[in-house]
Amino acid sequence: MSLKKRWKANKHKFLFYGKGVFEIGLPKRYYHYEQRKILNAFNRMPLGRDRYYIESRVNYYNKLSGQSVLNQQAERVGSFSKQKSWSYYIDMKRYLLRFNESLQFHFLPGDVRNVPQEPAFVKSRPITRDNQYSILLKLNRVRHYYFVNDPLSFDEKRDKLVWRGACHQSHRQAFVKQYYAHPLCDVGDTRKGVQGDPCARPFMSISEQLQYKFILSIEGNDVATNLKWIMASNSLCFMAKPKYETWFMEGVLKPGYHYVEVADDYSDLEEKMAYYSCHLGEAKQIIQNANDYVKPFLNYQQEHLIGLLVMQKYFEKTGQL
Repeated sequence: MSLKKRWKANKHKFLFYGKGVFEIGLPKRYYHYEQRKILNAFNRMPLGRDRYYIESRVNYYNKLSGQSVLNQQAERVGSFSKQKSWSYYIDMKRYLLRFNESLQFHFLPGDVRNVPQEPAFVKSRPITRDNQYSILLKLNRVRHYYFVNDPLSFDEKRDKLVWRGACHQSHRQAFVKQYYAHPLCDVGDTRKGVQGDPCARPFMSISEQLQYKFILSIEGNDVATNLKWIMASNSLCFMAKPKYETWFMEGVLKPGYHYVEVADDYSDLEEKMAYYSCHLGEAKQIIQNANDYVKPFLNYQQEHLIGLLVMQKYFEKTGQL
């Protein structure tokens, strides 16, 4: 990858870390004052659509109902330190700074595929009924919440499906092997270790992928990183039914409304591409629905409020507030 492409691909990361240092570097009294101000404003918010939406999301992320008692391994707000990465540290710290240092919690960084034994803050969880101990927060924002403006209309795009990614998982390898030579697909494995393999393809930037009408989203270790920016674009998202979810609430997405659902083995992929190549009105309506779904996640103040309420509910349901 050229230096110019590398800079364009990583510019948002430099901005994130620069802003993140500022977000967690202010005097403590500022965070406590800001928390009271934000929560008081929410408590004064009249009953209605906006308040219902916020409360419904809080209860979706934090499904704790009865009281839970944390075990002795729980860590304190005041002693929280960097664990897996700076990204997770910044994203957790920006919430924790607004609460009393004596409060306790559990936190599991990284790609979480199982429900923890204790109520814990996580980035991801399996989409199951019994996932109430997985408390979702907006974590690893720098990787998962990167949106771009799409300058092309759906009609201006190439009538093909695109996907690029590192195929560390067997299901990704199986898909690429099945479709890398298909005339209506431009897909490939970008891992350096597979160079020379027929399935290998060079890195493709987001702006280059946005030149295609159909973009595939494939889960990796947990959720698919590209799902958010695809749904914010003017391209149509193709995806198998998701098995994991994050702050983006992948579990509430409706097939045929927010995205085009394909079989887990992608056996109907060609059929679905052919259908939406002919039914352009339906394709554009799904794209519009996806765009509308994304819009609330771009509201920084509301997102911050919801995160604070999720954390406050955690401390309440663990008997600490």
